[in-house]
Amino acid sequence: MGTNASESETMLAELACARVGELSGARVLIGGLGFGFTLRRTLEVLCDDAKVQVAELLPEVVAWNREHLQEVNGKLLDDPRVEVTVMDVFKIIEEAPKGHYDAIMLDVDNGPIAMVQDGNARLYQGQGLVAITRALKPGGRVAFWSASQDTAFAKRLTKGNFKAEVVPCKAYPQAKRKTHTIFVGDRPG
Repeated sequence: MGTNASESETMLAELACARVGELSGARVLIGGLGFGFTLRRTLEVLCDDAKVQVAELLPEVVAWNREHLQEVNGKLLDDPRVEVTVMDVFKIIEEAPKGHYDAIMLDVDNGPIAMVQDGNARLYQGQGLVAITRALKPGGRVAFWSASQDTAFAKRLTKGNFKAEVVPCKAYPQAKRKTHTIFVGDRPG
C-alpha cells in the first residue's frame, strides 16, 4: 500500500458504483480499507442516503485511518453513510441477507493469484462467487482489484454466471503502462 499510487483503487470504486451512483438508498460493501482511496471515491459518487459497509480484517488499519491518514483522505470513517466492521469480508458476504448489496468491491489481496491471507483464496473460487452472487441484488455488480492479470479468474467469473469484464488500470495517473487490473462481474437481473 502507498499513497502515491491510488489510481486503480479510485477506478475500482468508479467501476463498481457505475450503476448505483444515482440510486437512492444504495447498499455497497467494500472489502479492504487500506488508505481509504476506494472509500473516498465511493462516497463521492454515491447519493447522500447510501449505506457503505467497509470490512477490514486488521483493526490497526482502521486505527491508522482514524489517527494518521486524515491528512490524506479526510475523516472518511466519520461520514454517516459509513459503517466499519472489523471482520473477514468473506464472513460478511456469507452472512448477508440474500440480495442485500447493490455493489461489492474487493481489494483484500494482490489479486486472485497473489494472496496476502491464505484464507482469501475462497473469495476467488466457486464458493466465494456463489456467496457473492447470493449477497448481490439481481443486476448487482462485484469488482475485484488485482495487481496483475489472471485469465483463469476471468473465466471463473464467467463460469460463475457473471457477465465479466477485465479492465486494465494505471497505478498512478502519469503511469505509461496499465499494470493493475479490475475484474468486474455483473450478476444477471
